Amino acid sequence: MKKMLNGQSLPLSSLEPLDFPAFSNVLERELSSGKRMCAYFGVPGSEKDRVECVAVLADDKRNQLLVGRSAIEGGSFTSLATRFPQAQLFEREMAEQFGLKAVGHPWFKPVRYVRSRTGQDAWDRPPGAEIIPGGGEFYRVEGQQIHEVGVGPVHAGVIEPGHFRFQCYGEEVYHLEIALGYQHRGVEEAFAGGPAPRTLHYAETLSGDSTVAHATAYSQLVEALSAAQVPARAQWLRGIALELERLANHIGDLGALSGDVGFLPTASFCGRIRGELLNMTAVLCGNRFGRGMVRPGGTGYDADEGRVAELLRRLEINERDARDAITLLWDNQSVMARFEDTGRLSREQAVELGIVGPAARATGLRRDVRYAQPSGMFRFAQIPVSTYDSGDVFARAYVRWLEIQQSFAFLRDQLGCLPEGPVMTPLKPLPADSIAVSLTEGWRGEVCHVGMTGKGGTFARYKVVDPSFHNWAALAQVLRNQEISDFPICNKSFNLSYCGHDL
Repeated sequence: MKKMLNGQSLPLSSLEPLDFPAFSNVLERELSSGKRMCAYFGVPGSEKDRVECVAVLADDKRNQLLVGRSAIEGGSFTSLATRFPQAQLFEREMAEQFGLKAVGHPWFKPVRYVRSRTGQDAWDRPPGAEIIPGGGEFYRVEGQQIHEVGVGPVHAGVIEPGHFRFQCYGEEVYHLEIALGYQHRGVEEAFAGGPAPRTLHYAETLSGDSTVAHATAYSQLVEALSAAQVPARAQWLRGIALELERLANHIGDLGALSGDVGFLPTASFCGRIRGELLNMTAVLCGNRFGRGMVRPGGTGYDADEGRVAELLRRLEINERDARDAITLLWDNQSVMARFEDTGRLSREQAVELGIVGPAARATGLRRDVRYAQPSGMFRFAQIPVSTYDSGDVFARAYVRWLEIQQSFAFLRDQLGCLPEGPVMTPLKPLPADSIAVSLTEGWRGEVCHVGMTGKGGTFARYKVVDPSFHNWAALAQVLRNQEISDFPICNKSFNLSYCGHDL
């Protein structure tokens, strides 16, 4: 496999294709040695019955990525999922999109709703058959006193669609299976043929509460392909916008967790403070979610002295208010009784499932793109990695609190020392037959974009891996042997994206 850095591009010719058995052996060796899977996806081949697959692995110890490719022929490939569960969803996705059978997969069923691009169907469904998101048999626990609880896909309020199937004995959950794919978005396909005027919009709306993270990943990828040097001031402004996005969502999550256990003071305060931080992003670029802030080549907006002074003023107020509101949680015994030892995920499970973001760091893993695969301003201004080791709801909440404190300190420092200079640089046309990988640490975890250009220098294949794609499996895992009434706070302690999964 070829070594590369985050935000780097390579000619496709430099990735020597391997036959699939050899490629599978390489993946096994690298995953066994501690690498983790960032992306694993199919690419239409030049011949109808030929599908290429591309894998991107992260070597966090050496701050580098490994990229390799292979060809799958004959309509099937050997699954890695039994030994490496972090591969299971990627393999099911390839099967769904290209009609490939993953031989030996432990729970082989569709992921979303799509029909195969090749016309072949991995589950031998007849043409015209109804396609159900997450279709196929649900896992069932047998026994006279076992009962099943189905929740969704339609939920109360404005929650996005997703189906949760609980197998319970009394109030205890033996198994939870999660079926997503009801969004029918087709965003990855819309990237094909880009960059185009709407491509940045697709990136910003991949998961709306992670606008800055996805727009940054997309922009870094385009800049890598075009060999652009982004001005330092633009890199700093991107980092500031990313940390504002992290603050708003982390504080909102702690407020939502407080509401789920009936602790209304923190819930009320955090809801307001989240809004204030979104308003700070609007001060920066005119949009509360950061749309228009990050653009390929730099940023769409600059920050003059008056705007910086206003941001610093608001930052001081919101930091004080957040500290007052959130520290109430840790001093309240009834809150701690609900948080501690609920929904525990072990470090070993996090490694096996390929979990990212605060959920991984809550098990003691130092898994943070800003630290392990830095790009942009994070190559020069490091934020300490915040970890805890109990892996429960409390740990996932407390890691957020530690990161909130780090982000406030980071913003205070960086707003006071913005580099001088422009905020945009012109871009060259993208080269033909190239590949680039871009990782960004969004507030949920690692955002991964992989772009491959064809002969015309436009995207022939664009792959997005939102952190939720990795982490939904962890939510199902932590519900085992929990009370079904623990589901709301377990769910909220991850707060995963439905639309980020349904691309």
